[in-house]
Amino acid sequence: MNQPAPPFTTSPLAFTQLLSSTRRGARLARLLSVSQLRSWGAPQDLTERAEIVVAELAANAVLHGHLPGRSFRLTLGFEAPPGRRLRIDVTDARGDRWPVVRPASAAPGAVLHAGGRGLSLVTAIADHWETLPHPPGGKTVRAELDSPA
Repeated sequence: MNQPAPPFTTSPLAFTQLLSSTRRGARLARLLSVSQLRSWGAPQDLTERAEIVVAELAANAVLHGHLPGRSFRLTLGFEAPPGRRLRIDVTDARGDRWPVVRPASAAPGAVLHAGGRGLSLVTAIADHWETLPHPPGGKTVRAELDSPA
């Protein structure tokens, strides 16, 4: 499931936006993504999955990738038919803190934390996701979603 995805075969439609590293910025990332995908005519199932993935990645950028005075960047690339593939990139300033997937379930008697399972959700929803360095000091978390033709 987490295999490298092939490159886009056609020129994708693209959208990029810098957003403040705040809760409001994370919410706006989700809303902008849905609006943009609808304007491109993306399938509803792909839009719904993307909404969840963007919400999780943007929240992580705000909570774990925040540096004072630095924004995070949301980039969408959509390959319209025949591929119907969506690439979501969320880039933040903290290249020293890479995401870690926590197990979806804990052993009996283990201490459960209130959060920290968002990437498990991304793993379940996305066809592929990875973390890439973003020089000089940031990182990009990339998720790719495919929609059946």
